[in-house]
This record gives sequence, structure tokens and C-alpha cells, in this order.
Amino acid sequence: MAESDQTNRAGESPSTVASPTAVDEETTVTEEGSELERSIGLVGGLSVGIGTMIGAGIFVFPGIAAGQAGPAAAGSFAIGAVVALLVALPASELATAMPKSGGGYYFVSRALGALPGAVVGISVWLGLVFATAFYLVGFGSYAAAVLAEAGIDLGGAGVVVPLGLVFGAFLTGLNLFGTENAAKLQNYVVGLLLTILVLFLGYGGLDAVGIFGQPSAPESFLPFGPMPVFTTAALVFTSYLGFAQVATIAGDIKEPGRNLPLAMVGSVLIVGVLYVVTIFVATSAFGSERLTAFGETAMVEVARSFFGVPGAVLILVAGLLATISSANASILSTSRAVFAVSKDAIIPKYASRMNLKYGTPHVALAMAGGPVLVLTASGEVQVLAEVASFLHLVMYGLICVALLVIRRDEPEWYDPEFRVPAAPVVAGVGAIASFGMIAFMQPLSRRVGAAIMIASGVWYKYYASDVSLKGVL
Repeated sequence: MAESDQTNRAGESPSTVASPTAVDEETTVTEEGSELERSIGLVGGLSVGIGTMIGAGIFVFPGIAAGQAGPAAAGSFAIGAVVALLVALPASELATAMPKSGGGYYFVSRALGALPGAVVGISVWLGLVFATAFYLVGFGSYAAAVLAEAGIDLGGAGVVVPLGLVFGAFLTGLNLFGTENAAKLQNYVVGLLLTILVLFLGYGGLDAVGIFGQPSAPESFLPFGPMPVFTTAALVFTSYLGFAQVATIAGDIKEPGRNLPLAMVGSVLIVGVLYVVTIFVATSAFGSERLTAFGETAMVEVARSFFGVPGAVLILVAGLLATISSANASILSTSRAVFAVSKDAIIPKYASRMNLKYGTPHVALAMAGGPVLVLTASGEVQVLAEVASFLHLVMYGLICVALLVIRRDEPEWYDPEFRVPAAPVVAGVGAIASFGMIAFMQPLSRRVGAAIMIASGVWYKYYASDVSLKGVL
């Protein structure tokens, strides 16, 4: 067993970070005993990845993307899927070698050292908090819209934040009372969401080619030229910031050597296809100019054109389900990020304490759910959502760098069950693409994201500089 150089701080026992011992594939075990029960299978892993990603790409971006790139916005989403795959493949290899909670933090800290790991771990924890608050405000908005469409008015915009707060508290409690409960909710919600979307997009696709109704006159595929396709890809890439959450909860995944790669790569492929088909259906139904006028409600109007008011309600319900699945998966992932950095003493170790009755990290869940509710109460989290994207892109780029470093050194303990073909090329291009996407973000988001990373580095210097994790399992 390898030991880290962590120093015993006041009130803390010396920490040893050990590689999992082969007891069975239902529990993650270390020298300190059981950490987390492996209670999530392949379906659950796919539900976390798909459920976190399905959201803005279908329910917010179609009108905006069509206004920037026309029908070629479908190509923008395809480019985003390719970039996501370039990161998902290296992450899958690293996850099968290190199937531990923490995902990107764990990979980066073991390959590049404690300082880069601390910056990634703390930054992604806060980034997930920002993103989850965004999802909960979105939940409140969609819930209010569904009720309004059904003729029930609870006070308009004033009810959005209270609905988000109530549901955020519910999801945090659900995760506290057992990961399996949260996973079951995720499976049901994502299953219903996919059913609605497949039926809606299937009908819309048939309508677009003239099997139903009248075929629409095709517009130019590249009305604004090729360059907007790439700038739009940078915008919509935020729709793919979810597959890595599967790696973050790797300590909960059954048969990680098989299920982690399938869940990460599979979720990107499924969501990518849905996004491309969504743009095809939307631009065929109305054309880019009208979609742009509809803005963020474009898909509601597309559904209304197909099925009337029931269609609009159906898509609003789908949007509600999407925000539920995104928020639930993000709260679960946030708690596992806190759990991982605490186990390594990057933050106080009491955050990794387990609830013996339910087998969940209750302190980490409080450190996830508490800040989320505070930010949700503000109601102004759109910029913070892009900050979350910034922090995730930094993590994605460093995951690719971590694979290059570990492949170069090839330590004795490194024995992944999945290996990326042409790893140097895939990881190299993935790193460049991830860091390159940041250049297309708003300057304010880049500044806030950079400030969080600097603050994380300062925390490490003054609290955890005696921690050394490179090469330690």
C-alpha cells in the first residue's frame, strides 16, 4: 500500500490513501474500511451522464444557435459531440485504472500532483454548485410555465425561486437517505424524458421529410458561412458538460471496468444524436429566422405547431424533467467531489465522514446542497453557469494532459481495463480543443473562473501544501 505525505493536523488522524482491495465489486474498500457502496449499474451511469447533459441543448439553444449558424447549427452540435468524445475516451481509460470518487480531481492529482489536483477539485466543486443552482432556477421556471399553461397561476415569476429551493432541499435529502434512491429517481426521470423526446423528434423528423404534413422549402444550409458553425459550437458545448460526472461518482459504479467507459462514451453519443436531430426538426418546422424570433422558447413553439397546446405542455414537462435530472445528478456529483478532496486532506477531513445508517457522505452532501440553496435563492445564476463551464473545460483539458503524463511514465499500479486507441493523438487534440473553447467565452466568465482557480491555489498553499499525491492510490 502506498501512503501519501499528508501530515496529521489538529483533530485529524494520519491519512493513508490506498488502492482498492479485491473484496467484491459491490463496495469500494480501503485500509480505512468501506467508503461507498457500489449501487449504480450501467443504466444508472448512463442516466447520470444523459440526465446531466440533456437540457439547454434541446430546451434553450435551438433558437439561439439557429440564429447564429442557420441549419448548420446541427454541425455545431456535432462538433461539440466530437470534442466531448475526445475527452470522454481519456477519462474512461483513467477511470478504469482509478475507479474512485472524485473523477477529474482524482486523475489530475495522481498524474500531475496535489496542487493541480487541488485547483481542479475545489474549482469543480464550486462549479458544480453554480451549475446545480442554475438547474434549480430552471426547474422553478419550467414548473411555473407548466402550471401557467394548464391555467394555474401561482404568482408568475415570483414563484420560480421558492419552487427551486423546495425541490433543491428535497433532492439533497433524497441523496442523503441513500444513493440508490437518488439513482432510481434518475433512472425513472431520464427514461420518461427520453421517451417523450424520441416520440416528439420521431414525429418531427417524419414531418420534416414530408411524410406528415407538407415538406418545407429547404433553406441554405450555411446562410452565414462556415465560421459561425465553430463559434456556435463553443456556445453550445456547455450542453455536453455532464459525461464527466459519471467519473466523479466512479466509487458508486458497479463493475467499473466495464460500466464506466460504456456510460461516459454512450451518454455522449446518445445526447449528440438527440441534439443534431433537434436542430434538424426545429429548422425544418420554422426556418432559422422564425426560430431566432422565438429565442429560448423555440422548441415549445415547434411542439405547439405539431400538436397544439398539448404539444407545448408536453415539451414544457420534458424541460421540467430535464432540469430535475440535471440537478439530481449534479448534487450527487458535487458531494462526491467534496468527499474525494476531503479524503486527501485538501479540505478538512470531517467532510468525508460517512452516515453509517445510509452509507452516504452526509457532511459532503451538506457542503453541496447548502451553497446550492444559497445561490438558488439569488435567482441570478446565468453567468455562474458559464463559469461552471469554464471550470469544467479546464478540468477536461487537464484530464487529457494527465493521460499523456501517465502513459509516458506508465507506473506499475496503472492497469486500466480500457485503453484509448492512438492515445497521444486523442488526448492531445482533446486538450487543445478543451482549452481552445475557453477563448470563445465571455470575458467576465473567464475572469471569475480564473479568480476561483487562483483562490483554490492559495487555499492549497496555506492549508494543504504538505500533501503530496502524485502517483499515490
